Amino acid sequence: MRVIRRRGAVLLMALAFAIWLHAVEARKYRLLSITNTSKLILVSEIPGKTKYVLDAATAKITIDGKPAEFHDLKAYTVIRVTFDARKGSKDGIELDGVVKEISISTPENPK
Repeated sequence: MRVIRRRGAVLLMALAFAIWLHAVEARKYRLLSITNTSKLILVSEIPGKTKYVLDAATAKITIDGKPAEFHDLKAYTVIRVTFDARKGSKDGIELDGVVKEISISTPENPK
């Protein structure tokens, strides 16, 4: 019984580690394009030029810590994105990942 429990624990830890590896840490990206119907975004790395097509349909979106809507993203060019890097497709478009969170911080207006 001990061997089975130990193997189960090792498998559980390996699975958790594999899931953790797929999540890309939050980084700043340049927002290049948005599709409202499919809720897809095209972003590029800063300062690199690697581009990603991401599904943002289920993303948690915040602007200055407050909840925001997907269509509000149009007003910004630099966003902070956390996503799961996994290949897939949606509406016939090849995806590079699924967004978990999009956050935007705006500088305060001087008074």
